[in-house]
Amino acid sequence: MALKIRLRQQGRNNRQFYRVVVTDVRSPRDGKYVEALGWYNPIETEDDKILHLATDRIQHWLDNGAELSERVEALIAKGAPAILKQYTQKRVAHRAKMASKRKSAAKK
Repeated sequence: MALKIRLRQQGRNNRQFYRVVVTDVRSPRDGKYVEALGWYNPIETEDDKILHLATDRIQHWLDNGAELSERVEALIAKGAPAILKQYTQKRVAHRAKMASKRKSAAKK
């Protein structure tokens, strides 16, 4: 099962807020999810009420192979940049490893 950390829309018309959730990539945007990891309220004016993330759980799911959506990646860059830094380093290392494998296979 491929997992993705993405936003789940909540709220009413013209007053939406979002939950940051771990879900199967095949499930719909507002469908069932595995675990809620935080929330994002773009309407709120106070800084401490705009974004809340469970960083330890996000790190857990990233270590288990979940991927971030683009919007959640931007939110984590604001709320928990250390997690994002580690995530991007892991992706870059994987790309370098795959590139070296392709290069060695091409030489043979």
